[in-house]
Amino acid sequence: STHSRLHGSKSYRVPWLFDEESVDVCRAFTKLKARLMPYIYRIAVNSHETGVPSMRPMVLEFDNDPAVRYLDMQYMLGDSILVAPIFREDGNVDYYLPKGTWTHLLSGETREGGTWQNDTYDYFSLPVYVRENTLLAMGAEEDRPDYDYTKDVQLQLYALKDGCEADCEITDLKGNIVLTAKASRTGNKITVTVSEITEGMTYLLVNVKEAKNISGAKAETTEKGIVLTPESKEVVIEL
Repeated sequence: STHSRLHGSKSYRVPWLFDEESVDVCRAFTKLKARLMPYIYRIAVNSHETGVPSMRPMVLEFDNDPAVRYLDMQYMLGDSILVAPIFREDGNVDYYLPKGTWTHLLSGETREGGTWQNDTYDYFSLPVYVRENTLLAMGAEEDRPDYDYTKDVQLQLYALKDGCEADCEITDLKGNIVLTAKASRTGNKITVTVSEITEGMTYLLVNVKEAKNISGAKAETTEKGIVLTPESKEVVIEL
């Protein structure tokens, strides 16, 4: 989330006072948050500018879905990431995914929404799903939250549907927008454009393993999907 604290008003509470697993869990999610800072910082700037909260009740994003009206044990982090904290000791959790294709941020598993879900997690994961038609900026640094969010950034494209667009903005540490990107899809053709190509920039087509033709970028197939290194501001992918 946008803010993190180790709470303890009358006692000193830090992970290493519990056990090594606590340290490992805290380390894993601290690194994840650091990589998510290009996204988190942008939604924090948006909250400052508009008053719309960064941590949003489900009904704020899905006001036409009656199933979300009374959900108070999950939330949207910005407009693109759904989070369902786990409150049970056995790691079991019930949560609701609105209609659409949702991709687990950590595992890459996809699920179709409009239904309730039930899963059991260990301490190193939880329901954290990326909404369809999302272009998510993932930073490269894991050891600090304040860095150049455009350097070595990876723009991750999630479940872009035919006829849809996905936009992404990246700010500097003063809240100024320094990079914009957009992905659009028509049929089997996806076009990704950026305002500029920054040092080390890559794109990830999440869970896409094959493409008939790619222009404007070098491509590499990985377990997570096709990774593209752009050579021009416009990249076209034919699936």
